[in-house]
Amino acid sequence: MLTKFETKSNRVKGLSFHSKRPWILASLHSGVIQLWDYRMGTLIDRFDEHDGPVRGVHFHKSQPLFVSGGDDYKIKVWNYKTHRCLFTLLGHLDYIRTVQFHDEYPWIVSASDDQTIRIWNWQSRTCISVLTGHNHYVMCASFHPKEDLVVSASLDQTVRVWDIGALRKKTVSPTDDILRLSQMNTDLFGGVDAVVKYVLEGHDRGVNWASFHPNLPLIVSGADDRQVKLWRMNDTKAWEVDTLRGHMNNVSCVMFHAKQDIIVSNSEDKSIRIWDATKRTAVQTFRREHDRFWILSAHPEMNLLAAGHDSGMIVFKLERERPAFSVSGDFLYYVKDRFLRLYEFSSQRDNQVVPIRRPGSVSLNQGPRTLSFSPTENAILICSDSDGGSYELFIVPKDNVGRGDFTQDAKRGTGNSAVFVARNRFAVLDKASNQALVKNLRNEIVKRSTLPITTDAIFYAGTGNLLCRAEDRVVIFDLQQRLILGELQVPAVKYIVWSSDMETVALLSKHAILIADKKLVHRCTLHETIRVKSGAWDENGVFIYTTLNHIKYCLPNGDNGIIKTIDIPIYLTKLTNNNLFCLDRDGKNRIITIDATEYIFKLALLRKRYDHVMNMIRNSQLCGQAVISYLQQKGFPEVALHFVKDERTRFNLALESGNIQIAVASAKEIDEKDHWYRLGIEALRQGNTSIVEYAYQRTKNFERLSFLYLVTGNQEKLSKMLRIAEIKNDVMGQFHNAMYLGDIQERVKILENAGHLPLAYITASTHGLTETAERLAAELGDNLPVIPEGKTHSLLLPPAPLLCSGDWPLLRVMRGIFEGGLDVSGRTGHEDEEEVSAADWGDEDLDIVNIERIIQNGEIDAEIDVVEANDENDEGGWELEDLELPADVDTPVAASNTRASVFVAPTAGMPVSQIWTQKSSLAGEHAAAGNFDTAMRLLNRQLGISNFAPLKQMFIDLYTGSQTHLPAFVTAPVITIAVEKGWNESASPNVRSPPALVFKFSQMDEKLKAAYRATTEGKFPEALRLFINILHTIPLVVVDSRREVDEVKELIEIAKEYVLGLKIEVKRKETKDDLIRQQELAAYFTNCKLQKIHMRLVLTSAMTICFKGGNYATAANFARMLLESSPNDAQTKKARQVLHACGDKKDSHELNYDYRNPFVVCGASFVPIYRGQKDVSCPYCGARFVPAFQGQFCNVCEIAVVGADASGLLCSPTQIR
Repeated sequence: MLTKFETKSNRVKGLSFHSKRPWILASLHSGVIQLWDYRMGTLIDRFDEHDGPVRGVHFHKSQPLFVSGGDDYKIKVWNYKTHRCLFTLLGHLDYIRTVQFHDEYPWIVSASDDQTIRIWNWQSRTCISVLTGHNHYVMCASFHPKEDLVVSASLDQTVRVWDIGALRKKTVSPTDDILRLSQMNTDLFGGVDAVVKYVLEGHDRGVNWASFHPNLPLIVSGADDRQVKLWRMNDTKAWEVDTLRGHMNNVSCVMFHAKQDIIVSNSEDKSIRIWDATKRTAVQTFRREHDRFWILSAHPEMNLLAAGHDSGMIVFKLERERPAFSVSGDFLYYVKDRFLRLYEFSSQRDNQVVPIRRPGSVSLNQGPRTLSFSPTENAILICSDSDGGSYELFIVPKDNVGRGDFTQDAKRGTGNSAVFVARNRFAVLDKASNQALVKNLRNEIVKRSTLPITTDAIFYAGTGNLLCRAEDRVVIFDLQQRLILGELQVPAVKYIVWSSDMETVALLSKHAILIADKKLVHRCTLHETIRVKSGAWDENGVFIYTTLNHIKYCLPNGDNGIIKTIDIPIYLTKLTNNNLFCLDRDGKNRIITIDATEYIFKLALLRKRYDHVMNMIRNSQLCGQAVISYLQQKGFPEVALHFVKDERTRFNLALESGNIQIAVASAKEIDEKDHWYRLGIEALRQGNTSIVEYAYQRTKNFERLSFLYLVTGNQEKLSKMLRIAEIKNDVMGQFHNAMYLGDIQERVKILENAGHLPLAYITASTHGLTETAERLAAELGDNLPVIPEGKTHSLLLPPAPLLCSGDWPLLRVMRGIFEGGLDVSGRTGHEDEEEVSAADWGDEDLDIVNIERIIQNGEIDAEIDVVEANDENDEGGWELEDLELPADVDTPVAASNTRASVFVAPTAGMPVSQIWTQKSSLAGEHAAAGNFDTAMRLLNRQLGISNFAPLKQMFIDLYTGSQTHLPAFVTAPVITIAVEKGWNESASPNVRSPPALVFKFSQMDEKLKAAYRATTEGKFPEALRLFINILHTIPLVVVDSRREVDEVKELIEIAKEYVLGLKIEVKRKETKDDLIRQQELAAYFTNCKLQKIHMRLVLTSAMTICFKGGNYATAANFARMLLESSPNDAQTKKARQVLHACGDKKDSHELNYDYRNPFVVCGASFVPIYRGQKDVSCPYCGARFVPAFQGQFCNVCEIAVVGADASGLLCSPTQIR
């Protein structure tokens, strides 16, 4: 059995495969219907409107519907697209056992414990026929796939076959009057829509299941007499053919396999049995340890089966469907229908070479598994699992290749796998001795080599070399020199594919592809959620591979993508140009044409073949969001610009690539405030002050403009900004501009006009404007402010500007290939110094802005003429809403050195913090990177932690501890440098290690010792604080090995036990009035798993408290436990005294404590939860609580939510791999 998917749930009573999608419905004894994607292993949906168990469920063949029947006597029809029940069919009077759609008509057949079978029309939502005749529960009923028949099985020990031909004729509307009249009579005097055709009697107990053969006139049934019976029928009668015995309990379900000549049955004896339908013998048995099987379902089109049991279901295949094949040059050797065949790729000719014997045993999965070919000797090795692993060696004369009549007795031998390692030598793996036996073509052993690792399979790895596979790694072993040439850690490899030059190898696992060189030096790893099926190399060094439903590519750096979606799984054999040769599961050769443009384009970018990239951009139809985002991600936004017509995307790409000219053009088209603002920021970063000025002018951002003029030292324009603020009556703007200009008189005037006479007086007198100060003093009179004596004045004067010459100077650099090749064409060498006048890429205009032209056209000419202030203004006012800049504000001119051939600011790299978090699922590393939000989300998902207040300081410590700061120039900001784990000088600057964390697991050991010491000394609050601190630190600790992961989990358990025990003890000391509760809490403390030294102290304390409280039997029990724990002399003496004093005395008070019955203590209420009682637990520390505390914060660790769903502790990269 090859298990493809498994679920854990309540008992599964009904199953149904979808005919097209990789879905399966499972109806549960709990009343829930689950919809699973068995390919992805995910639960898609759940439907829970039934009241009680749902025993039957079935998908419709073509509509988005399924039907279910349950113990609530209801049949429900659901639409899985709208996720709801469409209607309910009522009529049955007892449990409904099975339901099934008809493939052709709008019918549903249902079987019920009310001893009837009903046929319903789901379109009219009515019952159209009731089949009566059984006199006990009807356990199942199903339509024949092709004929007008229904088969049913009942606990009355019979199987009945019903003819529903009349019902079909009635459904097809009668055109003839006589037919209509006869139908009317039928309806009036009792219908004969369905009649019993045969009653099959032969079972001694109730029959649980019966089903038709898909093609032959056969029926198979299973019953409580533990037998499976095979029946044959013809037009007039039906009879028993044979009985299959072997099940040890009631047979639950039985059916014919759709593709193979076998019968599959399952039973309450916890087994699935496979029977040969022709020989009528048992072939194979699959058993479960604890679960009884209840139901079977077969996929209508694929070789898949599903079985439901007590604790879930399994989806499985009986036999492997991958054909064994080997490619050599232009030829493909493969096995199909017990023949070795030869396919020629160039001519597409397919010939039969030699017949292959059938395996002697009757068990499944005995067919050919692998094939190895030696082209020089025309020798073929075929390996299979028959006889515990064996091989056959065929040598085909070259003149007989392609002749189907050639036969040959193959040379055979035992071995788990066999491959050619030289022209006339092949190696066979002997697992028992872990040796490779090298044999010649006469099948004689010529050499034995002990393999360097415990090997379970061998593969070809070049002449004289073997690739040996173990459970967790592979090695390349030289058989001649007996040396290991390379080794690599990799999960269970299933297949390997070498490139044509044998320089690169792809190792294929179930869900991963690892690419390495010929010495097994790792290059990249790819993970897939869906199973990887096969792969082949193309001539460019790109690995093309297939999953169950896609053809995909993998570039040498690990980038991958989808080439094509496929309907059925295929196995790649060869890739030539854009033709992909493959085999399907039926062993047929197919040719699929693919479009390789996308991966060839990405490969050219990767290999820096920019001429090819240019060619492809000009000549191919490359487009789409995926290509744009790939170019962005790989640092080629300037290339992505040429694929984009959407102005917003162009604007974003232009900013990213530092192309200010295109950004200005796009901003003009979009003309939104936000885009001008972002353009201003980027232009300011590049020092392009004219564009910054232009952007601020477009948004009328006068404050920023004034500040820009201040830092660039443009006094003239600052004066004009002052006038504009004056015209707009913006007092604050006026004052700021006057400050920037250092114009004291203007400032005094503004303050005076605004009514701030004291401030105006202070400003004038401080800056030495005596006349103005005297005039203002006279106006102020008695309200004259007092200026402090003996203090030096600090004058508010503007600083000297850093740069007065406009735009920053830029370095002249060579044009990049993409600017040169895409922005212009047809330029001669001596024109390099000319200004770019037009862009000619393809047929479109790149719309590169010439700022100078914009200004000359007067696009930002001011709409207002600044005039002298005039008291005789119009009454209508200034109409300031439409006001823009005065006409003499200089227009932005792109600096003469900002042509296309100058230096463009490089794109900023990815921050280290982002690299740290990109591929990490460890909360500690996210916190160290400063991503507190994702760290909290990870902790919540992994450990159910929701109270982050106690962890706040730890997050801050991790963040500050993972970086250091380096002061640069006085005016420059401090440089932040990431502190990496295990950094050394020889490390590559391009490879980033994970962050160095301030919390290490080794520190926990010191804290634990301190906590033990505090516990021994009786400093319980101090010990409690230390243990809780350990519990708070552990989620943020990262360790390196699996062993350390186990130690971390062990430490959580220790800390949890101590915190719980210490909290119980603290509670006991607080409970002074209630003596009985004191004794109970002392008793519960003894139930915690502590160190022996502490356990002895706890037992002594509990013994003393219970003895003083008069509970002598309990005190005596603690004394006995103390004596068993190797106590010291004083403790031994005290325990013996207590035992002697207690004698046979009983307890004075009844305690809620029973030492004979195992229990755990609730972490919040401190009451015992005895075995069998319901409880909930903390997903992090594992403390247990009574159900009332579900959803509250855990009282032990104080950070997680009790009963929350969590995936478990993740504290090491080894857990992720």
